[in-house]
Amino acid sequence: MIGKSLYDYTVNDVSGLFYENVDAVVIVDPSIDAYKSVVRRGMFETFLKESGIYHDLILDLWFHFNESNEKVTGEYQIFADNTGVFKSKYSRRLKLVLEDEKKPHLVQLTVYPVEDATKYIFILDEFDDNESLQESLTTKKINTIQNTYLFSMYIDLVADTTSSINVTEISDDVVNYNLKYSDWRMMIVNMIWPEDQEQFLRRTDPEYLKKNFTPGRTSSYDCMMRNLEGKFIWVKLIFSRAQTYNDDDYRFVFMVQDINDKSMELMSTLQKYEEKAIKDPLTGVMNHGEIETQLNNALARRQSNDQPVSVMMLDLDHFKQVNDNYGHAVGDVTLKHFAKILMDIATEEKALVGRWGGEEFVIVCRDKNADAARLLAEKIRESIAEYQFPDIYHLTCSIGVTELHPEDDFTKAFNRLDKAMYASKQSGRNKVTLLA
Repeated sequence: MIGKSLYDYTVNDVSGLFYENVDAVVIVDPSIDAYKSVVRRGMFETFLKESGIYHDLILDLWFHFNESNEKVTGEYQIFADNTGVFKSKYSRRLKLVLEDEKKPHLVQLTVYPVEDATKYIFILDEFDDNESLQESLTTKKINTIQNTYLFSMYIDLVADTTSSINVTEISDDVVNYNLKYSDWRMMIVNMIWPEDQEQFLRRTDPEYLKKNFTPGRTSSYDCMMRNLEGKFIWVKLIFSRAQTYNDDDYRFVFMVQDINDKSMELMSTLQKYEEKAIKDPLTGVMNHGEIETQLNNALARRQSNDQPVSVMMLDLDHFKQVNDNYGHAVGDVTLKHFAKILMDIATEEKALVGRWGGEEFVIVCRDKNADAARLLAEKIRESIAEYQFPDIYHLTCSIGVTELHPEDDFTKAFNRLDKAMYASKQSGRNKVTLLA
């Protein structure tokens, strides 16, 4: 057709030119979940099969991470059936990555529904490198603003519809979903942390939104949600009712913001402060206040059920001589080693260790009766006696043990425990005394 006049072109000529220049043409029949490739050129010789399953084609086109061929987790692939429904013409740009390649291909997709939308024609063309570069630079500018928002969509509660759905990790563009809001809620709830699901269903309920949101009002709350990789992260769920002049017009913008890094940093900071509040700074075990709280908790549990709970008090023998003969620095090191031995043994037994004061420590033994606690105390006593402490070599400890009773209060239980430990001291030290 070289040299042919513009005014001489016919429909057949244009059809021929189209066939010669288009990169891929695919015919889709969603009723049988199948597609057939009519034209495949360039990258599409690898990307497309001659024929295949339509659901799989939707996953390949949409349900992968942006600029990657890595598929999103299976939980999110359930939305694929709602994505591949087209009632009118549709066009968008995609970034597709072939197997064993790292650089994405920028592709223009156009969909033409035919035969009363019972079948579709997919036309795909790859852009050249210059167009891809310009698109990439534009996208990066947009992503600078939007990169913390994982998901957004528009909701009409009266019509029970969703629209303008954007999943940032999948694409920078709006994805064509054909999905009712009521269906979306019941599908997405499975991505919410189990303990947060009840709150999610309550706060996304259409009646709740209608009752609690005046036009223009925005509200949010934090929860854990599974991301496209299948991992639970902290997100902020944001609902904002559109500002309209009709009180019966319930349209909302919904967004999911990634706050995981900030939340984890905050929780780490809170954990550090919590540890400072409950831990003994020298030995790292619970401090006096916290172990006393745990002892009270043990008393409350014993009074409410029949599960046994025992307590032991431990005191290093002749510890004053360590400080007098070797100095307080060596004494501090000795207490650290003593506490580590207690922690190592107690952790295996699911017991709680705390420093009562000076060289005295308390261990709360859940689910242990008097005899079981006495055996554990003997194990600890022998371990201490055999241990070689730095600089001073061997030390011993005296231990008092008692089982808590339903009628005990704190004073009664602690006095019995204190007497048991004192009895071990009086009988020669390096002993375990049980007062049931």
